[in-house]
Amino acid sequence: MALRFLYFIIYCKKHFANRLSWTSEGIMKSFTAGPNENGVRLNRFVESVTQQFPQSMMYKAFRNKRIKVNGKRGTPDTRLATGDVIELYINDEFFPANPQRPRPKPPRKQPPVTVIYEDSNMAVLYKPAHLLCHSDRTGDPNLVDAFRAYLESKGEYDSHAEQRFAPSICNRLDRGTEGLVLAAKSYPALRDLNAIISHDWMKKEYLTITVGAPPAGRHIAWLQHSEKNNKVRIHARESAGYKQIITEVTVIRQSGPFALCRIGLITGRTHQIRAHLSYLGHPVLGDIKYGNRKMNERTGFKTQALCAQRLTFSQIPEDNTLHYLSGRVIKLTDPEIVKQFDRLSAE
Repeated sequence: MALRFLYFIIYCKKHFANRLSWTSEGIMKSFTAGPNENGVRLNRFVESVTQQFPQSMMYKAFRNKRIKVNGKRGTPDTRLATGDVIELYINDEFFPANPQRPRPKPPRKQPPVTVIYEDSNMAVLYKPAHLLCHSDRTGDPNLVDAFRAYLESKGEYDSHAEQRFAPSICNRLDRGTEGLVLAAKSYPALRDLNAIISHDWMKKEYLTITVGAPPAGRHIAWLQHSEKNNKVRIHARESAGYKQIITEVTVIRQSGPFALCRIGLITGRTHQIRAHLSYLGHPVLGDIKYGNRKMNERTGFKTQALCAQRLTFSQIPEDNTLHYLSGRVIKLTDPEIVKQFDRLSAE
């Protein structure tokens, strides 16, 4: 009799232990995926709505069917769609007491946002020289905070209600560089803009003022970036640790010792334009790292004369939500750098 009872206990433990433990110790929380969860991996979603939830326990919950989508077992790589119902049978201790983020304080001296192009998914913004793209330890105003404030003023974003996504910018310009910056209003747009950039489905062109006129044409070299001093070195030939760079140069106008040039980036490496033009013997005016110090002092330029002026989208695959941008050209029609060159020419 005792042996039969022991077998019964083992059977119950094997078949019902999980159910009993999760009934007594855990709760079920339900979430509905919104537009900003569309396409998000399920494991990333779980990480975003839990706190201090060990990865080992999360993957165990997947194996034990404690994470479900629309009533069915979910897997870590399940891609969510808007309207999906996610059920999490996870201990209460791993859920934050207040899942909503506090409303952030408005940035100091918030700059206005200049929008060059905008649709329901994304925008192309103008970043003036000296404005940061992202916040840093200085606490200075920055473009991403300005963009979020702009969307809030239009009623397109609520920083208090939105828990897992904030509008973001997708390409970074140095503080001293002016020009066009891509911004995403939703997670799908952010994902697909990043895909456009990583697959080179968009060509970027810059305007710059150089000391002397560089040789026109396509130039190939190899670049190595040092994280220690955030500076790069250029080699004429392929070398270990160096990455190939391809830069196209067109001289638009010349005036005295200066030239206004259009630069096409075939590759997009750190400091590529500035370092490559310096290597060619005609540095960007105002460039402190790679430039001509005497000419910078003579003209009073304290930051690089460089502008991201034109974006040209190539053929974007139809499964990308931003496919409609195929063939579109977005550009600055009156960039500050041209006015700078005109002033230099008049001196």
